[in-house]
Amino acid sequence: MDSQQEPQHYFSARPAGPDTRRPLSVVLAGERRDLVTSSGLFSPDGVDKGTAILLDTVPDPEGRRLLDVGCGWGPIALTLALRAPHAEVLAVDVNERCIALTTENARRLGLGNVTATTPDAVDPGLEFDTIWSNPPIRIGKQELHALLLRWLPRLAPGGSAWLVVQKNLGADSLQRWLAEELPPGFAVRRAETSKSFRILEVRRPA
Repeated sequence: MDSQQEPQHYFSARPAGPDTRRPLSVVLAGERRDLVTSSGLFSPDGVDKGTAILLDTVPDPEGRRLLDVGCGWGPIALTLALRAPHAEVLAVDVNERCIALTTENARRLGLGNVTATTPDAVDPGLEFDTIWSNPPIRIGKQELHALLLRWLPRLAPGGSAWLVVQKNLGADSLQRWLAEELPPGFAVRRAETSKSFRILEVRRPA
């Protein structure tokens, strides 16, 4: 996530401030979508630059079980579901308001294949064919590393993860760290550079 303007409370399970819903109109998967948003979450007024670059860059998701890590109000999870309507999409976030909004926005779009929940509620045995994420860089290096090592090793054989990271927030050092820390056989590469962002791909061997 790339904004320095957002309050830190969107990393909290229960963000401060009132949960005042308001309409949000955005383009996802090539069409205008009428959704809802609120305060106390990341980029509440639209799709942030990093997420937009990720969604414009990555290939269509593959497989039957897909994951969005850090779902916010749902732009990545909703796009996964729109682009892969026969897949199961899991959206995780520590912020309960984000979980509620992603659930509501999936309902508004008639997407019955999206489940939004907390990380701890996910079956630890599940593996994922595709993972997309705009990871929360500003939670700090230790917490970020723990987050990525929690989810990326859960790629299914042959699966891939796509991450967007701002260059000046350590994208290149994160790429090197992932290459060193992920299990043997996992491949990490810089798939794309767009504006001030890197798109990193992590692939698990088949």
